[in-house]
Amino acid sequence: MFFEEPVFFEKNRVFRVYTGGKLFADFFGDDSTDGNYPEEWVASSVRALNEGSTDKYEGISKIRGTDIYLSEAVKKYKKEILGEREDIGILTKFIDSAIRLPVQAHPDKDFSRRYFNSPYGKEESWIILGTRPGAKIYYGFKKGITLRDFEKAIDASEDGGEHFENLLRAIPVKTGDIVYIPAKLVHAIGKGCLLLEIQEPTDFTIQPERYCGTYKLTDNEMYLGLPRADALKCFDMKKEYPAPLKAGVISDDGSCLYESVIDEKITDSFSVRTVTLKDGEFTLSRGCTVYVVIEGRGEIIGNNYCNAIRRGDYFLMPSCAAGKYKLSGNMKVAECFA
Repeated sequence: MFFEEPVFFEKNRVFRVYTGGKLFADFFGDDSTDGNYPEEWVASSVRALNEGSTDKYEGISKIRGTDIYLSEAVKKYKKEILGEREDIGILTKFIDSAIRLPVQAHPDKDFSRRYFNSPYGKEESWIILGTRPGAKIYYGFKKGITLRDFEKAIDASEDGGEHFENLLRAIPVKTGDIVYIPAKLVHAIGKGCLLLEIQEPTDFTIQPERYCGTYKLTDNEMYLGLPRADALKCFDMKKEYPAPLKAGVISDDGSCLYESVIDEKITDSFSVRTVTLKDGEFTLSRGCTVYVVIEGRGEIIGNNYCNAIRRGDYFLMPSCAAGKYKLSGNMKVAECFA
């Protein structure tokens, strides 16, 4: 059967209006440089929302060695890939920012149902994988900032100047930091962050800052076709959340450390766990799950199958293959699922 083994994908770099990608060179072991392809979408069945694009597969992963896109495979082999699920339920990305991204927020499920006819909002989580000097994130409004203050900065941003950073809390980040971004929380990835993002499966972003670096956003890129007043309802001026977070140990036998990064105590939208092996093994018992190697190297073994994997590799474990394979080696792997 086609999906009785872990599913790997072709490289899937996605165009964005901001620049980055240089840190991919070391992480993936390729020749990446900074440019307008600063994101790698992982086992994605979600189309990227890029203004003017007519590519119906933009952002959607192609299965390695085939001409089959994951969105098509899910329709044709739904039971094998998803089991009892209706969809994969998450979108996973690598992001490397050479500049600060526009100040933004993402909708919750109610907002998305009302304005975008979608059951999903865009809650997110980040695992910082690497940094450039001075790396930071912007995360929540400072105390006392009002909607009027925010709207004044939006109006002032028409001149291309810096009007937003003083409104937001700046948090320095380092490799290994964990951040959860609730829907409607204002935030921005700062310059110099290489991260793994796990989120709800949409590309909905409200970003009312007129410029991203030297690129001038259109109203549609800022507000996704909504009137400004409606779009700004996506920002909860008082919303805050602690950062960075700490992972919690699920089990540890000395050769395999299994930790919870994001779980049901934080959100019911998705879960993230990490597996750290030291000459150990871990059974891949969970189907319809995305696995990402974030450190080290090892193998996937089982069923007369052996595939070497290393940092930067990722794969989807189909539902019908769950429990038939193991990770083996010395590596840290993120386990991402809805």
